[in-house]
Amino acid sequence: MSWFKKKTYPDFWNKYLANFKSKQNKELDSIRFVVFDTETTGLDIKKDRILSIGTIAVFNGVIKVADNFECYVKQDLFNTETVKIHGLLKEGIHKKLIEREAVIQFLEHIENAVLVAHHAAFDVAMINQALKRLDLPKLKNKVLDTGHLFNKTKLDTSKLHFSLNHLSDRFNIPQHDRHTASGDAYITALLLVKLIALLKKRNSKLTLNDLLRSNNRIGLL
Repeated sequence: MSWFKKKTYPDFWNKYLANFKSKQNKELDSIRFVVFDTETTGLDIKKDRILSIGTIAVFNGVIKVADNFECYVKQDLFNTETVKIHGLLKEGIHKKLIEREAVIQFLEHIENAVLVAHHAAFDVAMINQALKRLDLPKLKNKVLDTGHLFNKTKLDTSKLHFSLNHLSDRFNIPQHDRHTASGDAYITALLLVKLIALLKKRNSKLTLNDLLRSNNRIGLL
């Protein structure tokens, strides 16, 4: 009956899961948001790989600059065409981690935070593919997409998807370090703060469920 044994996971995954044992508070001011971005070798979720991960936390409407994470991943695959976008060479000057170690450190950093990204489905899918290669389940965190949040403002209903460049310009957010994981995470964090503040003006009792609620399932989320 050995086939009936419960699957065992490594300690780092069990430690990550332990963060979700307590019920998460739905009050926005008490939630830790971790805004993140991935730079990748391309846009094929199954074939391409993560080159770097950058994060920054937001708590109670404030960007917590000290609460951040950044790592670069050793490249087994190399796409010269994407270097002109992210600027990451196969060797380069950055200290690089193997994918497994990058995933472990990312999980240790995010804990049970609400993850936030622009066009989040892609970044979440890339992390989940890395987890799959480690024979692990998908991320357990709740996820917000700043693109979806902008749609909730109804400031522009001309289309469903708006680029980070477009929304940065609209909200007067400087685009320093654009197309680096940490740079894009910081830009997205600024956008998150502005969007939540705008939505709070319209609904003073705004909760996490209000932000998560969507009538349309978009992409991979």
